[in-house]
Amino acid sequence: MLNNYKKEGIMKLLFKQKLFSWFDSYDIYNENNEIVFSVKGQLSWGHKFEIYDRDGNYLVTVKQVIFSWLPRYEIYEGENFKGSIKKEFSWFKPKFTIDVNNWHVEGDFLQWDYTIVDGSNNIIATISKELFNLTDTYVIDVNMDENGLYAMIVVIVIDAIKCSQKN
Repeated sequence: MLNNYKKEGIMKLLFKQKLFSWFDSYDIYNENNEIVFSVKGQLSWGHKFEIYDRDGNYLVTVKQVIFSWLPRYEIYEGENFKGSIKKEFSWFKPKFTIDVNNWHVEGDFLQWDYTIVDGSNNIIATISKELFNLTDTYVIDVNMDENGLYAMIVVIVIDAIKCSQKN
């Protein structure tokens, strides 16, 4: 499925929610349909996700901050706080800031496509929601492999916020 998206110099990730899961769980695949990351939802007040690499090694935890005017999620490596992703106030297009690496995210009016840029307005990644799937599915185009984890975290947060808005 993902092979249709291969482009030169860009790492492609396919973010696919598991169909039958008590908590939000996702598998993230590369261009060869191999699992790169696994995301496991945890029982918690608000959303909480633990992210593992392809070998099952723990990488980070993403936790929703419950008492926040606009949605905010914090990122931890073990017990060490790494930074946060915050939704910004905007009228028509969703916007987020990521203080871990000075990234900014802006979505389109329909909230299906997003662009991640750094502080110098260089495009880090683009995110597109695929329609006509049984579960939430996103394609992430990342310009450098080392940005894949945090680009994927952005998608987790966006999907969690959308899920909360539906309920």
